[in-house]
Amino acid sequence: MSAKKLEFEAMSVDDLWSLHERISAILSARIKAEKQELEKRLAILCRGMDLAGQSASLPALRERPRRRYPVVLPKYRNPQTSETWSGRGKRPRWLIAAMKSGRKIEEFQIREGNGAERQRA
Repeated sequence: MSAKKLEFEAMSVDDLWSLHERISAILSARIKAEKQELEKRLAILCRGMDLAGQSASLPALRERPRRRYPVVLPKYRNPQTSETWSGRGKRPRWLIAAMKSGRKIEEFQIREGNGAERQRA
C-alpha cells in the first residue's frame, strides 16, 4: 500500500486531476447501473404488493392526518420576560441559566390560585 501512496505523491497535479475525473466517471456509471437495478427490483416488489391487495392500505396509513394534541397549560414562567414553559420537552435556555446560577425550578412555578395567569397561551 505504501508503494501506491508514493506513486500518487509523485504524480503531477494534472495527472492526479485526470485520474480523479476517470474515477468519478466510473463511479457515476456504476451508481447509475445500481440505481436502475434497484428501481427494477422495487417495481417488481410493488407489482407483487398490488396483486396481494396490500398496497391500497399502505398509502391510507400515510395520508391519515396527525392527531391533535391538547393544549397544555404553562407550569413555569420567566419573571423577567413572562415567557412560559409547559414542563414538557427540552428546558428553555432562561430556565437552564437560572438553575445554573443557583435558583430552583420551584421558584418559577406558576401558582394554581391565580386563574388569570394560568390561561392558555
